[in-house]
Amino acid sequence: MARSRNSRSDPVDGVLLLNKPAGLTSNQALQRVKRLLNARKAGHTGSLDPAATGMLPLCFGEATKVCAFLLDADKTYRVTAKLGSATDTGDATGAVIGTAEVPAMTADDWDTILQGFHGESLQIPPMYSALKKDGKRLYELARKGETVEREPRPIRIDSIELLEAAGARLVFRVRCSKGTYVRSLVEDIARAAGTVAHTARLHRETVADFGIDEMVDLKAVEASAAEGPSPLRESLLPADRALAGLAEVCLDEAAALRFCGGQVVAAGETGVHGLARVYGAEHVFLGVGEISGDGRIAPRRVFGRPGGNP
Repeated sequence: MARSRNSRSDPVDGVLLLNKPAGLTSNQALQRVKRLLNARKAGHTGSLDPAATGMLPLCFGEATKVCAFLLDADKTYRVTAKLGSATDTGDATGAVIGTAEVPAMTADDWDTILQGFHGESLQIPPMYSALKKDGKRLYELARKGETVEREPRPIRIDSIELLEAAGARLVFRVRCSKGTYVRSLVEDIARAAGTVAHTARLHRETVADFGIDEMVDLKAVEASAAEGPSPLRESLLPADRALAGLAEVCLDEAAALRFCGGQVVAAGETGVHGLARVYGAEHVFLGVGEISGDGRIAPRRVFGRPGGNP
């Protein structure tokens, strides 16, 4: 049976910063919003565990090309840890596998411990993670009761701030690099204090340069879509907002045409190296390029064409 015209998906472009509720996987949240937008193409960046809440950037259409850049972005979390009990998953969904006394410590004591994790270090990923070992996901092995050796991975903690320390409850905010497992961080912090712990609540506040006030609750998304997809589509952020941390390069019409055709062009006097946002006439976003030492820029991801057409 042929689908009706109204059931066909549309070429929707843009980014929505969903405040993911607990109980949904990242993909379930993505598919729900994709249906509300009636979008043809969609992807998300930086998966959140089902129990976790907070910022989940959802990318649609041409904006899916920024997914790879957001995966590398720094992130900020508000973390609530329950001291004195460890679980097999490292969070509140797991079974308790160990308990320990919680030492009597002042806020200054806890702050000293937290600041000891500031900077670069090596972290052993948890067994309950999506990393692979010999072709199998670690969480698949963990569910069978298996534990395998994991290689430590480099991480970076840019800031860590104590928010609350009361009895068995420890709350802190951490800004960290990609690949940081907060559940493992909580366990390491507890170990440094001479006890055990698990992550009771995890809320992601920021991704890259996106702020808390730009997030939208799922209920608000559903309410906006109740009158059709158009109002919701108009609220989407442009793709280049995900790249605000990159330098900006503006090209003239001739250079813009060559850039979009895959050619290396002169970037002008930028004084920077590495990745940059590239714009054409009337500040139309063209894509991401990489500036070399000789002041030329090579296309790495083309998002559109001069004149604004993808």
